[in-house]
Amino acid sequence: MRLKTSYNIGEIPHSEHPCPQSMRKNWLCLNGKWAFHKETATGEKSCEGEIVVPFSPETINSGVAEGFVLNSGEKLVYKRLVTIGKDLLLGCTLLHFGAVDSECKVYVNGALAGCHAGGFTAFTINVSDVLKEGENELTVICTDEGTRNHGARGKQSDKRGGIWYTPQSGIWQTVWLESMPKKHIEGFRITPDAREKTVTIALERENDAEIVVFDGEREIIREKFKGSVTLSYDFELWSPENPKLYDFILRNEEGDEVRSYFAVRSFGKAKDEKGIARLTLNGKPYFFNGVLDQGYWSDGMLTYPSDLAAYDELKMLKSMGFNTVRKHIKLEPMRWYYHCDRLGLVVWQDFVNGGGDYKFTHVAAFPFLGFHHRDDDYAYFARENEGGRYEFIRASEETLKQLYNCPCIGVWVPFNEGWGQFDSAQMTDFIRKFDRTRIIDSVSGWHDQGVGKTELKSLHTYYTRLRVPKDPRPVVLSEFGGYSMKKDGHVFDESKEFGYKKFKTQDALVEALRELYLKKLLPLIEKGLCGCIYTQVSDVEEEINGLVTYDRKVVKVPVEKMREINDAIAAEAEKVR
Repeated sequence: MRLKTSYNIGEIPHSEHPCPQSMRKNWLCLNGKWAFHKETATGEKSCEGEIVVPFSPETINSGVAEGFVLNSGEKLVYKRLVTIGKDLLLGCTLLHFGAVDSECKVYVNGALAGCHAGGFTAFTINVSDVLKEGENELTVICTDEGTRNHGARGKQSDKRGGIWYTPQSGIWQTVWLESMPKKHIEGFRITPDAREKTVTIALERENDAEIVVFDGEREIIREKFKGSVTLSYDFELWSPENPKLYDFILRNEEGDEVRSYFAVRSFGKAKDEKGIARLTLNGKPYFFNGVLDQGYWSDGMLTYPSDLAAYDELKMLKSMGFNTVRKHIKLEPMRWYYHCDRLGLVVWQDFVNGGGDYKFTHVAAFPFLGFHHRDDDYAYFARENEGGRYEFIRASEETLKQLYNCPCIGVWVPFNEGWGQFDSAQMTDFIRKFDRTRIIDSVSGWHDQGVGKTELKSLHTYYTRLRVPKDPRPVVLSEFGGYSMKKDGHVFDESKEFGYKKFKTQDALVEALRELYLKKLLPLIEKGLCGCIYTQVSDVEEEINGLVTYDRKVVKVPVEKMREINDAIAAEAEKVR
C-alpha cells in the first residue's frame, strides 16, 4: 500500500526554477493540472480526467486512481492550454522536460514540435515557430516499453519485489518554457582546476560574451571574452567541509543574460607515503563516507514530493556526518544536485541500466562465489540487443552533458553489479574523453575487468568479511550494510521485509551499525580503503533497510547516533591525509 509523506505538494508542485545553473528571467513553470487519459492501440480511452504534473499516474501525488497500470501498446495523452505573453516570445522559446518515461511526442497547437526517447534524461524542444501569443495547446503523447524493450529502466520491473520496484510512466520531472533573444548563449561548460585555482567557462558556440563573478554580494571579476575564458583568482576550494560557491552572470550584446554558479575543486587519485593508492579531493587523500540513495518516495515514486523534501533529506544526511551520496540507478532534477552543491555532499552518480532479463546466477550468485565474467560476452549480461546497447551509450552522453557542470559530482558509475554491463573498458575510455575531471567507477560491484581496464577496485559486501584486497587501484566499498528494521504502519507491505541483516529494535540496529563501522570498517582505512557507501537512505517498497522509513516519517537511526559513528570515521580518515 502506498503511503503519504507529510510534505504538501502545493497547487503548482516543484514551482522553483528547475535549473539553478542556467537561470533566465523569462520562464514559465508548466507543472500542475493537465487533462489526461490513457488510450489503447484501438483508440479506447480510460482514466479520463486530470493529472498533477510532474507526478507519474502510478503515484498518489498525481491524483490518478491508485492501481494505475500502463500496459504494452497503450499511450498516455496529456493536454494543457497555456496563455503566452510577449515576454515568452523574445525570438527563441524553448520547451524543457526534466524527464519523461520512456518515449514521447510533443505537439504544440496540433503541430509536431519534437520527440524524445529515454526515460531518465532531460530534453529541450525549440517551439519558436509553433508557439503564438495568446492561448496555445500543448499535447504530450507518451509510451513506455522501457521494462520490455531492453531500454533504460533503472530499478523498475513489471514483476516488482525485493530490490526491484513498481514501474511508472509518463512525465515525472518539471515541464517549463523559457524565452531569450534569437542570438543567445546556447550552453556552456564549467571546468575548474583546484591546483591552479582557475575555472574555465567555454561556450557551446564561439560568440562574444561578458562574465561577471561574485563572491557573495561582492563583484570580484568582470571580463569580456570570445568562446571561452579561464579565470584566475584566489578562489576558496569547495569541499564538504567548505561548500563554497561563486555566482556568475553571462551576458551577450543582444541582451541575453544567464545566471549560474561554479565551485573550484578537483577529484583525483594519488599514492600516499606508504605507496597505497588513495582517492583525493583538491590534491589531498580524502575518505568518501557515503550512503546509497535510490531516490524513491512512497507518494511520488521517482519524483520527490517537493523541493523542500529533497533539501530536508540531504540536510539530514549531512547532519548525520555523511559527506557523500551515491545516486543509485537514476538521475534527479537539477535542483537536487544544486542542494548537494550548497550543502557540501559529493555525489557518486550512477548511469541508468538496461538490457534484457538478468539471470540471478550471473549477476549475483556466481560473483558472490568470486567468479567474474568478461563483459564482451553480450549474451551473458543480457545485452544481445544492439539497439539497447546504442541507447545506453546515447543516454550516457546525455547524462554527462546534463550533469557536467555540477560541482558535487565526483564519480561516474556506468555499470552496477553486471546489470546490462558491456564493454566497460571502452565505456570508461568514452567517459574519460568527455570528462577528465572526475573518477570513474567502471563496474561497481562484482564483474571487475582488471587493472588497466577500470579505475577502481569497487566492492559490494553484504554477507562476507569486509576487507581491502591488494590492488594497485584505489579500493572502495561501494555498497555494504543494508541492515533492516521494520516499523509497523510505515511500510509498503506488512507481510514482506527485504534486508541483509534484520533487527527488531532501534537500540539493536544502532549497536549493530556501531560495530559494523567502528570495529569492522574503521581499521580498513589505514590499509587503503578510500570510501564506503552504506545501503541505504530510505526503505523502498519491500526493502526495509533504510535509515528512514519509506514515508520519511520515522528516522530509524537517530541523527546524533549516526553522527557519533561518522565522526569517529572522519577522525580516522584524517590520519591518512
